[in-house]
Amino acid sequence: MASRQPNRPLPMAADLYGDLYGDVSATPKRDWRGYAPGLVVVVMGTLAAGFLSDHYGVPLTLMALLIGLALNFLSADSRLTPGLAFASRSLLRWGIVLVGVRITFGQIVALGPVALLSVVGIVALTMAVGVFAARRFGFDTAFGLLAGGSVAICGASAAMALATTLGEKRTTQAQLTLVLVGISAMSASAMMLYPLVAHALHMSDLKAGFLLGAAIHDVAQALGAGYSYSDGAGGIAAIVKLTRVALLAPVLAVVAVGLSRFDPNGGAGKAKGPGVPWFVVGFFVLAGINSFGVIPPIVATGAEKAAAAMLAAAVTATAIRSPLAQLLEAGPKPLLVILIATLAAFALSLGSAVFLIG
Repeated sequence: MASRQPNRPLPMAADLYGDLYGDVSATPKRDWRGYAPGLVVVVMGTLAAGFLSDHYGVPLTLMALLIGLALNFLSADSRLTPGLAFASRSLLRWGIVLVGVRITFGQIVALGPVALLSVVGIVALTMAVGVFAARRFGFDTAFGLLAGGSVAICGASAAMALATTLGEKRTTQAQLTLVLVGISAMSASAMMLYPLVAHALHMSDLKAGFLLGAAIHDVAQALGAGYSYSDGAGGIAAIVKLTRVALLAPVLAVVAVGLSRFDPNGGAGKAKGPGVPWFVVGFFVLAGINSFGVIPPIVATGAEKAAAAMLAAAVTATAIRSPLAQLLEAGPKPLLVILIATLAAFALSLGSAVFLIG
């Protein structure tokens, strides 16, 4: 193992994600016995989260986050570190790849050019608002991309994927955990409040479905809100929401290519790693295969469940390793960035639904 400089302090957040500029050779090789203790903790925590989610109707990622934070004291045990790091890195990346079975390119085309361009515009502008709000509150562009992108695309899944692409040099575990907390709370609130707005405005199923699919963060909650309005609105919300999920890969690719042109300190430099992470390519490939309808339904269902389990496990592991001291010191400003991005997404989606759709 490479020696460390004696006066160099350890980072508060380990490089769980193997970011684009990370030194892969610095990670020691381990056999399964080294990973087992941490993975056992993650699996048990994720199973508990799944039980609570099934029995109380609470989002799985929220339960995984809360259980992980409750187990945060275990992060002091170095024997768990390899397994926790594996869950946060490798399971997350494969979970992102498997998300590709949720969408097909045909679903995106079926929206029509106006609705599709509206969704793309909403995602782009929401991310821009997130970056602007982050910088106004004293954060850097990376945190703005993390917060704005998770609101704009698909909640916790997008937050984890963006954190993977941005890397530990730009976003800390504390920032990621704060985004996960804020996204979970605001997505749950949106699921309850946005259908009331649609009812108050007497929206058609098409307009309501577009609003709910374009504005609510989490996939399950967007669909839940849509079907609570009507079956027709639920179908539209599903297509719009899955279109947003499909935009995850292009957004990650753009962020990765952008990062490859700059060094970690923001200065111009040559790329030190691949422009597009492998899991982004995998997402595209799986979505393309799914678009041809060659994946049997039972396999697609299994892949969706596996993706949900892997992402939940990654959330659990990340919460366990989050430095709680930094969470408490951050104050309300990070949550305000997420709130501003959420309000921007709602306003843009509402305006598009009223004036452009139907």
